[in-house]
Amino acid sequence: MLETSARLLRLLSLLQSRRDWRGPELAARLEVTARTVRRDVERLRTLGYPVHAAPGTAGGYRLGAGAALPPLLLDDEEAVAVALCLRTGAVGGVEGIEETSGRALTKLEQVLPSRLRHRVQAMQAVTVGPAPAATTVSQEVLTVIGAACRDREQLRFDYLDHRGTGSRRTVEPYRLVHHGRRWYLLAFDTDRDDWRTFRVDRIEPRPPTGPRFAPRGLPDDAASYVAEGVTSRAYRYQARVVLHAPLDAIASLAWSGFGRLTALGPDACELTTGFESLDAVAMFIGMTGAEFEVKEPPELVSHLAAVSGRLARAARRTAGDGGAP
Repeated sequence: MLETSARLLRLLSLLQSRRDWRGPELAARLEVTARTVRRDVERLRTLGYPVHAAPGTAGGYRLGAGAALPPLLLDDEEAVAVALCLRTGAVGGVEGIEETSGRALTKLEQVLPSRLRHRVQAMQAVTVGPAPAATTVSQEVLTVIGAACRDREQLRFDYLDHRGTGSRRTVEPYRLVHHGRRWYLLAFDTDRDDWRTFRVDRIEPRPPTGPRFAPRGLPDDAASYVAEGVTSRAYRYQARVVLHAPLDAIASLAWSGFGRLTALGPDACELTTGFESLDAVAMFIGMTGAEFEVKEPPELVSHLAAVSGRLARAARRTAGDGGAP
């Protein structure tokens, strides 16, 4: 049988691992009587852990949320995972997150056993994270938007689009999506009667929220919908081309911040992308180094012919000046 202090730690670990426990289940796991479980639960309560109990044969115990933050019990793998997430998650584009994550990581490392601290420090020494996000959003704005999504309340805000044009929006907010080191809101714009994607760093909420709305059918994959919106739909020209190359061979070039790739077979894939100019579209497609055919827009075909002629004339002029043919 476990000693009292060790048994309390084991009981707390069990309560943290599952939402609900019946008294006999806990007693069997701890190899004690149900009466001992009740006494141990009272000891946890005096230490600040809000353990709720329901009486009767169908009752049980549940670890709830309290006014204070009591210590958490983490096993070795959980402790290392939390430390690494704090280290790599400090560049998530949220204002003040680096300092807050750093403080939390310092506190965690101070209480880690030596064997775990060495593991965490070894990973930190050889891990290179992404550069900090170019734009950040405040935790307050994320909280306001997240609460409106959860409570299904309309959200009003001032918004600046990528051209710098301001507008007042009223939307039904559905999902916050972190994509390409930026935060986006997927919402249904009630004035435009369509789904829209908004960059959160360009949103200035206008409280209060409300009224509540009935949920609509979300796009099949919110993350993919947002990715396509920020790489294609938001721009003047949206292009769709078939690349005659395996998806894996060019996936590193058509990264998520500039385009979306869909496999069409072992030797072909479709690229969907968007830019403000046809020159930019032509340059990006050319960077893939693959043979291709244009599906849309039709004006891209004639523009590619013009670009091809311009490049050919430049090559001939260079060759005529003594350059390589």
